[in-house]
Amino acid sequence: MHYLSIPAAALLLTSAHQATAQFGFTWHFEYPDCDNGPLADNTVCDTSASPADRAAALVAAMPLNDKFQNLVDRSNGSRSLGLGKYEWWSEALHGVAGSPGVNFSDSGEYSYATSFPMPITFSSAFDDQLVLDIATTISTEARAFSNAGRAGLDFFTPNINPYKDPRWGRGSETPGEDPFRIMEYVKHLILGLEGGHNPKHKKLIATCKHFAGYDMEIWDGVIRYGFDALITSEDLAGYYMPPFQQCARDSKVGSIMCSYNAINGVPACADSYIMDDILRKHWGWDKPDHPYVTSDCNAILDIWTNHEYVSTPEEAAAASYNAGTDQVCEVFNRTAVEGAYDKGLLSEAVIDRALKRQYEALIIAGYFDPASASPYRSIGWDQVNTKEAQTLARKAATEGIVLKKNDGILPMTFEKSMTVAMIGMWANATSQMQGGYSGPPPYFHSPLYAADQLGINYIYATGPINETATHGNWTADAIAAAKKADVVLYFGGIDWSVEAEALDRYQIAWPQSQLSLIDSICGLGKPCIVAQLGDQLDDTPLLNNDNINAILWAGYPSQDGGPAVFDIMTGAVAPAGRLPVTQYPSKYVDEVSLLNMNLQPGDQNPGRTYMWYPDAIIPYGYGMHYTTFTAKFGHGSVENNCHRSIQHLLETCTAEHPDKCELGSLSISVENTGSTTSDFVALAFVRSLTAGPKPYPLKSLASYERLFSIAGGTTSTATLPVNLGELARRDAQGNSWLYPGKYEMLLDVPTQDTIVFTLTGEAAMLEEWPQPPANQTYEAARDCQAYGPCKQLGQPLEL
Repeated sequence: MHYLSIPAAALLLTSAHQATAQFGFTWHFEYPDCDNGPLADNTVCDTSASPADRAAALVAAMPLNDKFQNLVDRSNGSRSLGLGKYEWWSEALHGVAGSPGVNFSDSGEYSYATSFPMPITFSSAFDDQLVLDIATTISTEARAFSNAGRAGLDFFTPNINPYKDPRWGRGSETPGEDPFRIMEYVKHLILGLEGGHNPKHKKLIATCKHFAGYDMEIWDGVIRYGFDALITSEDLAGYYMPPFQQCARDSKVGSIMCSYNAINGVPACADSYIMDDILRKHWGWDKPDHPYVTSDCNAILDIWTNHEYVSTPEEAAAASYNAGTDQVCEVFNRTAVEGAYDKGLLSEAVIDRALKRQYEALIIAGYFDPASASPYRSIGWDQVNTKEAQTLARKAATEGIVLKKNDGILPMTFEKSMTVAMIGMWANATSQMQGGYSGPPPYFHSPLYAADQLGINYIYATGPINETATHGNWTADAIAAAKKADVVLYFGGIDWSVEAEALDRYQIAWPQSQLSLIDSICGLGKPCIVAQLGDQLDDTPLLNNDNINAILWAGYPSQDGGPAVFDIMTGAVAPAGRLPVTQYPSKYVDEVSLLNMNLQPGDQNPGRTYMWYPDAIIPYGYGMHYTTFTAKFGHGSVENNCHRSIQHLLETCTAEHPDKCELGSLSISVENTGSTTSDFVALAFVRSLTAGPKPYPLKSLASYERLFSIAGGTTSTATLPVNLGELARRDAQGNSWLYPGKYEMLLDVPTQDTIVFTLTGEAAMLEEWPQPPANQTYEAARDCQAYGPCKQLGQPLEL
């Protein structure tokens, strides 16, 4: 494992915004001229030819020196072919975002784009149609920027690494900790981003990142650029890889980004085991098209500087391209592609393979097509920040809010005669509501703005920021405001200044400075409500404080965050969001290292995620309502004590992959036994204490659906599909098995209803996991770290 001092690590790239500033250039996107010049006679411009043949013709005509210049994100094109420059690095995590490939104007048209909540927030809605609608809007706005010459056709999004530890600084970029939820999220996201399932014309090229095992930044002197993640085959196949399986095998995404870290001794971007054996061969990602792998930015430089996996930059370039990386994202130094070729480490055949994959992706996105052949070339500024997009952004923020405590004070009617104290660092929030990887939005609507719009008579006082000390000039103002008020609203938590890319946390407790202020203002005998923004903290002091009447969590709600919070507080929208992560106790940070990748309880590891950790402060999937619901399994579900043959289930399955075979469907009924109309998120978990070897997971998510607008006194029904893959377990080699035994389906958090059923017959393997080379196993890498030093050299791909 390579160590680097924190000050030195801080000099490295931390965000796309910094990269734009460091590059200091403005790039203008242009479609190639297929009517005049050299390209007019090249098959690349023949729309009747296959994308593979078109890409091959372009690369065959490209001079060798030009090939070297087009293997990196800031491609120089080819003057002799009339092929212009192209910047591959554009961002759109939750809206078109600042990045080297995106050029916002200073004012007027294209000076902003719709900024949706961070994924951790809108994922909390458990509303897949919402995910699809957000992605569709983002891709439409991205196309508008492209058509105006202000962005490319590919975007480095989404971030789908499972968020297993609350200290990870980039967790808010993800949909949460559960791999099944992430798979469903990314399925709908890619549909919206790329314009359908493996479409003939991609709306844009999405990039699933970071492949794989990436979930730390800088922690305890270890940096992501040189971190060697030790991952068992069981955890790799069963937890870290499923979101990427969805991207590659099932959604046929256009691009995947290999990550900074190594896995069991081999840097991800030089690892043919994960990029060829798993990604392309096992998941069939090369069929029917030939999508490309891009590196994370500067990850190839890190292969020799931080991982010290090879000795020279030329060897690093060769190791990455030979292993299956097709394009390199750069920040500081040029990748030594030409040097690798000159030294005989990199062949022209490998270079051509990489270029053909890149350009084939652009061809499918219509880069070489006339405007008349593309369904997206007419999109313009009038489709950016539409009224519908604004409404969707607010809906996403509101649907994702989770009510964590309520003694009945909410919803609240703010009377004209009422004075409200609005206190805290988030009360007048602006850009911090966006989180990371953001572009300029059309506006910031803070809680104070929302209060103004509602005509609320308020007194505003700021509060301590994140971890500031318990003393400060804000204390007197805040207490004075609370004393004058009839109701106290505190807007606190943490923000992007303490959790971000290149910034992990060490503590997950509420900042003591904020707790002290909350104790003071909520101890005055006034109704007191805490609105928490940012990521999860240990809410124990707030949950146990009887002076705090309600707690809601809004995450990073973005441009309409203030109105979204008041939508929930006033009852204009009833809360139905569910936590997409486990809320751990603050002591958790002392019980397990952030660098420990294991999920199951063991030595110096109490277990990770709701599947293995039993002592959550607030469990995964929890969320309160303004009404009461009774959720039950209905007739037609997998019946109690039903015996089902594993062999019969597989013999009658017509799905392409056995994990997609259906066990059956769970019919549920949800009765609103109160009076307030509300949505309800139905979560169905599976567990077994007899199927397969010990230890057994506590439970795992098997299906879910958000039911909308259930009126008081009425019942809504739904059918939740359950696939065999959600019942399967991984063995020590990563193979997926369906075991005979007794199973339980659990409905809701906390559980409201249970169904018991039995699978009979012989255990069946649903998936045989590709095995790593002998020197690249978890055990070999663990021993290397324990007894090192050692280097593990991967093998180049055979063409």
